[in-house]
Amino acid sequence: MIRLLRKRSKQKDLLKVSDAEKIRLLKEIEISLQQKLVEAKLWQSLLEVESLTINGNIVYRGDEPLSGFFIRR
Repeated sequence: MIRLLRKRSKQKDLLKVSDAEKIRLLKEIEISLQQKLVEAKLWQSLLEVESLTINGNIVYRGDEPLSGFFIRR
């Protein structure tokens, strides 16, 4: 099972944040959105196949939960 760990951060007023901090925050948001897009594409691909085998090991079958598969970030 793939789990998303989300940090609960304080809301920041972008009008009161330095330019360097704005750039850092925007880059973090961009990376987060890219990761979510990759994950959504992976799940969509899994929905379209009956089973997924990696190196001879079945890690996904349509009628069973996902097992033995993880993505390093």
